[in-house]
Amino acid sequence: MPLKRELEVKVSKTEVVVAALPMQEHWLPLSNLDLLLPPVDVGIFFCYQKTKESCFATTVGALKRSLSLCLVSYYAFSGRLVTTTAGEPEILCDNGGVDFVEAFADIELKDLDLYNPDETVQGKLVPERKHGVLAVQATQLKCGGMVVACTFAHQVADAYSANMFLVSWAEITQSRPISQLPYFRRSLLLPRRPTAYHLSVDSMYTTISALAPPEDQETDDQQTALSRIYYVKADRIDEIHALANDGKRNRRTKLEGFCAFLWKMLVSGRVPAGDGYCRLGIVVDGRKRLIDGEKREEKWINSYFGNVLSIPYGEKKIKELKEKSLSWVANEVHSFLQSALSKEHFLGLIDWVEEHRPRPALSRIYAAGATEEEPAVVVSSGLHFPVRKMDFGWGMPVFGSYHFPWGGKSGYVMPMPSPKGNGDWIIYMHLLEEQLKLMETNAPHVFIPLTSDYIYSCASP
Repeated sequence: MPLKRELEVKVSKTEVVVAALPMQEHWLPLSNLDLLLPPVDVGIFFCYQKTKESCFATTVGALKRSLSLCLVSYYAFSGRLVTTTAGEPEILCDNGGVDFVEAFADIELKDLDLYNPDETVQGKLVPERKHGVLAVQATQLKCGGMVVACTFAHQVADAYSANMFLVSWAEITQSRPISQLPYFRRSLLLPRRPTAYHLSVDSMYTTISALAPPEDQETDDQQTALSRIYYVKADRIDEIHALANDGKRNRRTKLEGFCAFLWKMLVSGRVPAGDGYCRLGIVVDGRKRLIDGEKREEKWINSYFGNVLSIPYGEKKIKELKEKSLSWVANEVHSFLQSALSKEHFLGLIDWVEEHRPRPALSRIYAAGATEEEPAVVVSSGLHFPVRKMDFGWGMPVFGSYHFPWGGKSGYVMPMPSPKGNGDWIIYMHLLEEQLKLMETNAPHVFIPLTSDYIYSCASP
């Protein structure tokens, strides 16, 4: 077997793409919910096969032209983050533009190791965001295929907002009208007067200044997290769902069942000394929670561009998670989720931030130390990831995924739909190496490492 060589990507050109129409410079404040996000970046990438009609120069030209048009509506992505006198971030909408990188990778799509994205995607196929809010990269592969990727500031947008942008970009490239225009009106998320929130918000969020000092670097180096991408077959998801419901129908969702299974897998190794705990958080999108019945309000919130997220979490003894049934764990997942599934929760979260400003704050689970002895992980549903809508005019991608080594002390897991559209899931994981080994050792029938065979089976006949 030949030695595996490091993937080399050569940048051939970098250009700044600005909105096609001039705009008046203005400042767009971040909402209180945006301020709960740490300054981290999110990567997304899509892999395309070569087609008879495809030409890299032509397709890149089409991507730049449509991106320029798309930025007219998504003008926040053409701005840059600045700091206010109070020390808070906000967006300067000055049409500074998006860095657009053109590159070449001397590798064929079939040889691209996407199971190990730290080596192939991070900093190579997904661009580094340097100046603006958004960066884009188009990489030509040796086989004539292409990878289209972008990186955006999480403080500006959540996955829902990014998905809206991606679909709009693809629609414009195909000369189609945008199906959903973004809405930036921050008054939708203003705090109340007087402010009010439930005590449960205090248990989910904290100011950064209230956290314990970080551990020394040597300890951190011993707990290195890695990224992996797996696929899970639809029948396995159905089996987990059935076990989570204990034979009863429509009690727990597939996501709740998957989270329960993941929670059990995290503690499936050796029994820790003492009464160790494991924490699981789940990202909740608050858009539908904030709708109050008015059709106009529903349209605005459904199109709102920004972060509308909360991360409730549960904490259970490892011994319980190991010994109890999957349905019991699924009930626990369902139980802690309820604290964030209401309009009042999100209004209270907005008020909580207002009372603590300008002190930076974040989710407690983000800062929870993920160790082999006491694991902690956050699951963010990417099941609405629009991989099957990302046709720029040369066919659907054969693969697409988020790439988010988020920098938190807890692990991060995101399930997404497979490009096959057959009910399979793609699972992005960012966990400690020992935790990844647990998944692969104790559930190899569920978490199957992504291979080129699976990627090519997604291609249209």
